[in-house]
Amino acid sequence: MSLADRIDALLPQTQCEQCGYHGCRPYAEAIASGAAKINQCPPGGAAGIARLAALLDVPVLPLDPEHGIEKPRMLARIVEADCIGCTKCIQACPVDAIVGAAKLMHTVIADDCTGCELCVPACPVDCIVLEPMPLSQVDDPAHADASRLHFQRREARLAREQAQREAELAQRKAAVDASANQANPVLAALARARAKQQGKPT
Repeated sequence: MSLADRIDALLPQTQCEQCGYHGCRPYAEAIASGAAKINQCPPGGAAGIARLAALLDVPVLPLDPEHGIEKPRMLARIVEADCIGCTKCIQACPVDAIVGAAKLMHTVIADDCTGCELCVPACPVDCIVLEPMPLSQVDDPAHADASRLHFQRREARLAREQAQREAELAQRKAAVDASANQANPVLAALARARAKQQGKPT
C-alpha cells in the first residue's frame, strides 16, 4: 500500500469535503504529499488525528476550527410528506445513498449514508432532518470501505456521463458546421482555403 492508501484507510470516508478537498482520497493524497495537515477532518475528530499522527510519526494537532468542529455523526432522513422530488439532494450525495426520481418522493438508504450532510443545504424545501448515526455504523470499517467504493463508483459514472455529453456536443457541432458549409459555398471555400494553409487535406 502507498502512503496515501494507508492514510485513506484511516479516514472516515464521509466524503463531506470539510477538509477542503473533494473527498477523503484527495485529502489523503494531499497529506501524503505534505500539501495538507492531519487536522482538517472534523468527522474523524481527535481520534482520527491521533491515528494519522501515529502513522506519520508527527505531533498530534488540535482540530483546525476553520474546517468545522467535532460532533456526533448523523444520518440524513427525508421527511417524505414535504419532499417535492426536485432531485437536488440526489445530485449532492457523494455516495448515491439517496434514491428517487424527478417529481417523485425520495428516500435515504440509511445503511449507505455517511453523514456528510451535503444534502441538507441542497434541499430547497428543508425536508431533510439529521438523526444520530448508530455507533456500530460510525466505527465500522466495513461501512467505511463500502462508502469509499460507492464514492469511487459515483465519480467514475459522472466522468463517463461528462465524456458522453462532450462527445455528443462535438458531434452536433460538427454536423451543424458541415451543414452550414454545404449550404454556403463561400464558407465551404473559405474552410478549404484555411485547411490548405494549415497543411490539411481538403
